[in-house]
Amino acid sequence: MTELDLISLAEKAVENLKHKNKTLALAESCTGGWVSKLITDVSGASAVYQGGVCSYSNQVKTDILGVKEEALCSFGAVSEQVAIQMAEGVKKALKSHIGIGITGIAGPLSDNTAKPVGLIYVAIADESKTNCIELRNNFTEDIRLQNRMSAAETALTLLGDI
Repeated sequence: MTELDLISLAEKAVENLKHKNKTLALAESCTGGWVSKLITDVSGASAVYQGGVCSYSNQVKTDILGVKEEALCSFGAVSEQVAIQMAEGVKKALKSHIGIGITGIAGPLSDNTAKPVGLIYVAIADESKTNCIELRNNFTEDIRLQNRMSAAETALTLLGDI
């Protein structure tokens, strides 16, 4: 996967959202706003993109996105439960049809838990359901970049499939 491939996926996602008359909001942690950047690189994205929250800290996750403290304490910031709450929280906060939450350990350093580098959760919430995908990447070169690209690819692919 290259950045050009990601741009192509972003273009398809924006066109799909336009075609379905849906809006999007993003809550990104380990991707640091990269998916938002890819979406907004597409001309006409303003017709579907509400905005994003770069929720790197737990405080932003709780204060802005409504992630429950008990989820952070019980499961950790890198968990399916938190990714789901991020997706649902950003969808609600930004009054969007679709919300995506991304949280993970990009590496190469861990987060001082037993969770491995490359563990990433990408959740997507729409009006009727929320799904979450777990990634367990195991890259040997450009670990941080490859993990973040994998998360962005997953999020954009989910948008192309809605």
